[in-house]
Amino acid sequence: MNKAVRHRLRPRWPLRGSLAGAIVLLATLVAALAVMLTGLVSGETAHANAEAQERDRLARQATVLSRVPAPPSLLREDEQRLAGSNGVRLAVVAPNGRVAGPAAPALTDADRDRLLSGRPVSATATLDGGNFMVEAHPAHGGGAVVLIQPMTDVGRAASRMQRSLLLPMGTGLVGAALAGAFLARRIARPLASAAAVAHRLAAGERGLHGPAGGPVEAVELGSSLTVLDQALTRSENRQREFLLSVSHEIRTPLTVVKGYAEALDDGVVPAGELPAVGRTLLTETRRLDGFVSDLLRLARLEADDFHLDIRRTDLGALVEEAAETWSRLCARHHVDFRLERPNSPVLADTDGFRVRQIADGLLENALRVTPEGSPLVLALRAEGGHAVIQVRDGGPGLSDDDAAVAFERGVLRDRYRDIRPVGSGLGLAIAHRLTTRLGGTITAGGQGPEGGACFTVRLPGSAVG
Repeated sequence: MNKAVRHRLRPRWPLRGSLAGAIVLLATLVAALAVMLTGLVSGETAHANAEAQERDRLARQATVLSRVPAPPSLLREDEQRLAGSNGVRLAVVAPNGRVAGPAAPALTDADRDRLLSGRPVSATATLDGGNFMVEAHPAHGGGAVVLIQPMTDVGRAASRMQRSLLLPMGTGLVGAALAGAFLARRIARPLASAAAVAHRLAAGERGLHGPAGGPVEAVELGSSLTVLDQALTRSENRQREFLLSVSHEIRTPLTVVKGYAEALDDGVVPAGELPAVGRTLLTETRRLDGFVSDLLRLARLEADDFHLDIRRTDLGALVEEAAETWSRLCARHHVDFRLERPNSPVLADTDGFRVRQIADGLLENALRVTPEGSPLVLALRAEGGHAVIQVRDGGPGLSDDDAAVAFERGVLRDRYRDIRPVGSGLGLAIAHRLTTRLGGTITAGGQGPEGGACFTVRLPGSAVG
């Protein structure tokens, strides 16, 4: 594969940043957003908790002071300083309803009446432009104690709480980044492996397997690459077999053309046979043209298999044409060639070119193993709505085991390569493949009437004209 193709196949996403980096960044951003939202929520929560804690403390202090036997004595300067040491202001409600003390302006008439009725007060008031918490508790023996505290104390307490959350939130952010890095590594590693396998497939390597680890999606991607590798292998094998098949089939017409050309060059063809020789050369040249067309179709990616052209075909004329060619070839090898056919035409809707290809393949295979003086028969007949073509020879024949594997590519060739003449091992496999595509069947018999093998092809839709 040239550099330009490899460049086009190279993935583009690394130019925009790696997937691992994107996952780490995304995880960090999500964690940062979560930390921000947590900070906002925790700020409100911290303020509420701080206020609740300060109110609770202020309420307990008011409760303690309310148990003093003479609450009005709390107005003495020393006890006011004690109450105000944390910014707390004090007021005392006398049993007669009079309110005295620095916190008196924060107490409303409704709050005073509530205290005199024996119920505590917990409220918020504005005093001297500032907000205060108000906690008041009825006193023993009548009256009440009122304490107020600035809300700024709550803010400072909330800030302390928020600062205590900074370390956990920062730790969570770092942990999220580390988790994102681990996740990115886990996801990106099988994807990188899959990309490497894809590049190797594009470069022509086969027999590869996609990565099997990682998340489910990565495993599915690896499985898809494995399936793709298998599909490419099958497709390339089919194309390779097709090329081998065509190369194998081209040899027969080339042999005929070469033989007649040599005969013409040597001047051994009688003048009266020149028209017949010309017809044979023309027929074989047309067959060669058909094979070349197959190759062109493959090159244009129109198909990676044999093309069929189904039409009404006179099989009698077809076997006559084949007999004219093969009788001369058999004569050269001193083999007795015979043609058996009915007097009436045998018609079938099929591809005559492919039928001739089947017959030639079987005849070539038979001639190779038929000894001198032995017969080689090409027979045609109509039988039960089928056209039956047989090729029988006087060669060594086939055993039952041979007949069972006769159409498997290369099996008989490997079995008999050291015993008898063999070809490329493709001829019978091609004949079986073509017969099947034509909708027919082909069988191999161990012993025919001539003593050798017998191959029978049945094609559908025949009629005797």
